[in-house]
Amino acid sequence: MKGTKFHRRTTNGKRTALLLSFLLLPFSFLASPAQTAEEDFNSPTFVPTVKVGKVLEDGDSLLYMEMNNVYVFPPVVFSSQRQQNAYMRLVKNVKTVLPIAKEANMIMMETAEYLETLPDKKARDEHMKRVEKGVMQAYKPRMKKLTYSQGKLLIKLIYRESHSSGYELVQAFLGPVKAGFYQAFAWAFGASLKKQYDPEGVDRLTERVVLMVEAGQL
Repeated sequence: MKGTKFHRRTTNGKRTALLLSFLLLPFSFLASPAQTAEEDFNSPTFVPTVKVGKVLEDGDSLLYMEMNNVYVFPPVVFSSQRQQNAYMRLVKNVKTVLPIAKEANMIMMETAEYLETLPDKKARDEHMKRVEKGVMQAYKPRMKKLTYSQGKLLIKLIYRESHSSGYELVQAFLGPVKAGFYQAFAWAFGASLKKQYDPEGVDRLTERVVLMVEAGQL
């Protein structure tokens, strides 16, 4: 469809169906109470990985070590305690929802690959029903714990992982009418499925936090 970055193939449409489960669930539980658990900022969300190997160079065996990227940014300067608190909340929210966004994208890719192996539409539809049921059972309890701001951040981070906005995903799978409906539904709660992720602009600080969380530095 015009305006979407997704291919027009059926398998990508099925990927969209799964991703919609993640996109829409936060708005189903906007009235949920905020989480009260404290974030352990000394415990990284993603554990740094170190790979050790050996290569042959001019007849000699050389050991090498491959590590995560290490990011060095200028210190964040806060003009008030309120700004500092907002930054700490951002770190907490990223650490909470980034794993979900990455898991969602992985499910999309794995499901798309498996659908390619199925013989016909009936088999693909039956498999999709099983997958969607499993996704809802596995993730609904986690999604119910998200706060309003975490739900909005999750939509942006899914865009970061999939390179498509929530509106584009709905439009690709359900069409422009449904996309308009869900956009209006989100807008009623002060959100928008058309929001994109801008790592060089408005989401610059979020991207900095995301990179450091991915590297195990936060």
